[in-house]
Amino acid sequence: MTTEKAYRVAVVGATGAVGQNIIKYLEEKPFNIEDIQLFSSKRSAGKKIEVNGEEITLQEATEDVFDGIDIAFFSAGGAVSEKLAPAAVKSGAVVVDNTSFYRMDEDVPLVVPEVNEEALKNHKGIVANPNCSTIQMVVALKPIQEKYGINRVIVSTYQAVSGAGLAAEDELRQQVKQYLAGEEMEANILPAGGDEKHYPIAFNALPQIDLFEANGYTKEEMKMINETKKIMNEPDLQVAATCVRLPVFSSHSESLFVETNTEGITVEEFKETIAQGEGIILEDDPSTQTYPTPLEAQEKKGVFVGRIRQDLDDPKGFHMWIVSDNLVKGAAWNTIQIAQSLVKNNLV
Repeated sequence: MTTEKAYRVAVVGATGAVGQNIIKYLEEKPFNIEDIQLFSSKRSAGKKIEVNGEEITLQEATEDVFDGIDIAFFSAGGAVSEKLAPAAVKSGAVVVDNTSFYRMDEDVPLVVPEVNEEALKNHKGIVANPNCSTIQMVVALKPIQEKYGINRVIVSTYQAVSGAGLAAEDELRQQVKQYLAGEEMEANILPAGGDEKHYPIAFNALPQIDLFEANGYTKEEMKMINETKKIMNEPDLQVAATCVRLPVFSSHSESLFVETNTEGITVEEFKETIAQGEGIILEDDPSTQTYPTPLEAQEKKGVFVGRIRQDLDDPKGFHMWIVSDNLVKGAAWNTIQIAQSLVKNNLV
């Protein structure tokens, strides 16, 4: 009789929103865990976080803290991942990185387990977690790709402020109060902290997420375009994206147009194909006003799809509405699923 291996795991960035969610899902025992170590900046080191009823002291994340760690979840920013992920790998850990730093590295698999779990076989110690808005879209695209093939994708996103961090959430709350009190709204974070201008998000819509590139697209839009091609292993796939920030706290929404390679698909066939996709919950009945909303998707692990309809001019084209919690499936839960897949396939 063989004893199931127990894994020692680490969370780097344990005090952040994503790090806190990773800890929450580790408490659900998604695989056999022997020990959990929590790491943070020097400023937070020494504080305690309760995990499964036990207080764990935060340690400062440095290059020499990963001895004996099997899986290290990184969610502390790209600079930390750049510096410390190689050290964790050198110590024998497999890193699941939630930042953008390694996503387009040719030697690093970019993985959504429902879509391209097989890519994990090629990992060299680091696995990248995709952008939140990309994750929910490719989950919805996977069953379409498998059954009908895909020629073109056009997506417009309606993204929650939590994607910009806790400070952006706090600023939204403050701006709502200011607006309702008839005061001028203060804006210091959105649409992009590193840009020159900042606009209020309360009662507003900002068609900019992250900085603009030379081609007129934002970095967020280019992430969606490039990551989708990599995850779906289709470098020639036509993808266009427009990313918009809305005054919603959690869950990203997306309006998606997809042109298939197959003619003669009915709406009902298309819906059935979507409903069979792994990780997808179909909520689509116009007669009862049934469709996904951000509030409903909050804190849930699935990708919700509705409003499926055929394009009126393109017989191969279909439109749909996709909603998922950006801090759950869009971040923490997907990293946990990656770890589950690594364990299941004996890749760690």
